[in-house]
Amino acid sequence: MKRLAIGLSDFKHLIEEDFYYFDKTAFIEDVIKDGSQVKLFTRPRRFGKTLNMSMLKYFFDIENREENRKLFKNLYIEKTEAFKEQGQYPVIFLSLKDLKASTWEEMERKIIVMLSDLFSEYEYLLDELKGTNYENFKEIAYKKTVLYDLGGALKLLTKILYKKYNKKVVVLIDEYDSPLVSAYINGYYEKAKDFFKTFYSTVLKDNVYLQMGVLTGIIRVIKAGIFSDLNNLRTYTILSEMYTDSYGLTEEEVVKSLKDYGIEQEISNVKDWYDGYKFGDSEVYNPWSILNFLDFKELRAYWVDTSGNDLIKDVLKIVTKNTIEALERLFNGEGLKQNISGTSDLSKLLSEEELWELMLFSGYLTVEEKIDHKNYVLRLPNKEVKELFKDTFLEKYFGRGSKLLYLMEALTENRIDEYEERLQEILLTSVSYNDTKKGNEAFYHGLIMGMGLYLEGDYITKSNIESGLGRYDFVIEPKNKTKRAYIMEFKSTDNIEKLEEVSKEALEQIEDKKYDVSLKQNGIKDITYMGIAFCRKEIKIKYK
Repeated sequence: MKRLAIGLSDFKHLIEEDFYYFDKTAFIEDVIKDGSQVKLFTRPRRFGKTLNMSMLKYFFDIENREENRKLFKNLYIEKTEAFKEQGQYPVIFLSLKDLKASTWEEMERKIIVMLSDLFSEYEYLLDELKGTNYENFKEIAYKKTVLYDLGGALKLLTKILYKKYNKKVVVLIDEYDSPLVSAYINGYYEKAKDFFKTFYSTVLKDNVYLQMGVLTGIIRVIKAGIFSDLNNLRTYTILSEMYTDSYGLTEEEVVKSLKDYGIEQEISNVKDWYDGYKFGDSEVYNPWSILNFLDFKELRAYWVDTSGNDLIKDVLKIVTKNTIEALERLFNGEGLKQNISGTSDLSKLLSEEELWELMLFSGYLTVEEKIDHKNYVLRLPNKEVKELFKDTFLEKYFGRGSKLLYLMEALTENRIDEYEERLQEILLTSVSYNDTKKGNEAFYHGLIMGMGLYLEGDYITKSNIESGLGRYDFVIEPKNKTKRAYIMEFKSTDNIEKLEEVSKEALEQIEDKKYDVSLKQNGIKDITYMGIAFCRKEIKIKYK
């Protein structure tokens, strides 16, 4: 049984060491047939972007042509007309994946080091260089230059390689947006934008030495002006109808891999957990998660790393009523209608108008339905992403540890006084004062949703649904009709002395508005009514 290439993105190493490989070499044929000179592919993290770029490098590279030819033996591309392009061009392959820094000064230093490392790979060319090409090459390779002079570094390298081989150059730039997102997060975006706009455009636009440019990233940063000068760029996002199965795994590929590892009986569970991504007209699985499942044979969330968690945490910082209600619909399996432009303005990444688009292109949402060329219905793709959101959401509202477990045990066992004590403790120890300010209904709505997520499975939780003579705030309905149900009405006040009075009003409202009608119609006999009053971080519950 072949080893699994978890975390490996070097195509040559993967093939030579005989790791299990999903044949994606049809991507090479598509790239060759594609008439656009510069292509940008945006896909979520860990969907095979770097491995595909590495594959292109070894395919096109004129250096070690015969040795690299062997890498494609018995793969799809070997049998195609496009294989004649193998080993025909000099290649520059630059990954910006790790180009992140907390300050612009640190970013400057990292760029200088990165380009020094790149030029050092071509140090064998130095003996053939003369004049300014020699001097400029040496200055970059030996880190004797300043950032201002590096905007045209890649174009210089294409010129040198062209003169060496008399062949135009293929330029591959992986994770082009990584330093831009880092700059946005750390507050030096304008400086980074100015540099990278020059850095990319000089090598990709009107460059007579360029055969083809291929870039990958997660988002298309067009509004920021990075690519405004590139009229030869074609972008392929997850919404595009081309290259739909070049990234991610098709069902056919997943079924075959499960059979190869003797666990084909798990296909239904695997589909629930890791399928559900819609790229164009193709439905694909998360490749990172599939590889890990094949290895560990355990259904759980694998698609987790620091950057992923940070994004969700940033999303959950935007505690607006609309955001919480939208998340609630998503958690309940409903679709979310949104306008998606296919571009991202980094200055507004986490604003409400950009939020859902960012989550879509980052892999946390997927397309359920295309309404027209700009409007889509979005949903959570699968159980894995839902679990990731659920865990992060619960941590935000209830902290780590067993607090939520004990809180909900007290509730479902109808120990309401203990429930009040434990909820009070959570508010005092795990919640920001700003979250509980008067008028911030979204926070309490989120608190409710967190409880609903925790009880998922044994209970059905509903909020803001019509029943009797009005709409209740929150109902916990047991799937087992012999168990107890709970109706909660929340009210907030800015006067701590009125907590008792307000909680009593909330309880009376449940009875006056007959919120229990729908529960009784569903055959529930045991119901607890709870009026819950908040004053910032103080709480009072009246119940019967």
